[in-house]
Amino acid sequence: MLTGLSRLALEVKYLEPARQFYAETLSLPVREDGADECVLAAGETGLVLRRPESVPRGGLHTHYALSIPAAEYDEWWDRLSADYDLEEARFGPSRSLYLYDPDGNCVELGQRDVAGPGIDGLFEVVLEVESIDRAREFYEALGFRTVDVGDDRKRVRLDGPMALELWEPHLGIADGRGGVHVDLGFETEDPAAVREAIGDRVDRVERETDDELVVRDPDCHWLTFRRSGPAAER
Repeated sequence: MLTGLSRLALEVKYLEPARQFYAETLSLPVREDGADECVLAAGETGLVLRRPESVPRGGLHTHYALSIPAAEYDEWWDRLSADYDLEEARFGPSRSLYLYDPDGNCVELGQRDVAGPGIDGLFEVVLEVESIDRAREFYEALGFRTVDVGDDRKRVRLDGPMALELWEPHLGIADGRGGVHVDLGFETEDPAAVREAIGDRVDRVERETDDELVVRDPDCHWLTFRRSGPAAER
């Protein structure tokens, strides 16, 4: 049903230090640059930095993960550890490093099977939710599949266009937290099918056309589903 993650938006208090962190420290290409919003490229996914001037605002204290080629991991560690207090976690044979951006978002750089060079995709987003069961039901209706449940049942991991973790409030690796009022954009072949699948589970429908559906999920995260193709969302 969903064919890709087109956008993750983060709220930033001051645009310039956020832009510098992502464009210079993490070497993400800038797609668009404005007075209140900057869009960078994390592979095919747009990473939006947005001042809180309107709604949707962009996520606060969002934990998310960027893909780097496995062979570049040590280079990234050496590069970032000079200025940041990094934390490392292992997942089977793969390693991830964690650091914080200027606005308190927990950024993970994880070894993935990507071409690179540098950051080449966004593979995980963590949302804070009030009820795991309610949120899980909503995202499974969108085609996500549960692949792991935490021992304390305060988190679940789902697989879809990217990995989606749903966390009831708690601290994760590197004291990361799930994001609140996160703004996600997805590509889909059929927005009408998305609307039918989620039914009345949404908190609110913001906009609905033949090519685009914008809703707030049960925890008030903003979700945009745009028809894939030449007019797909940035």
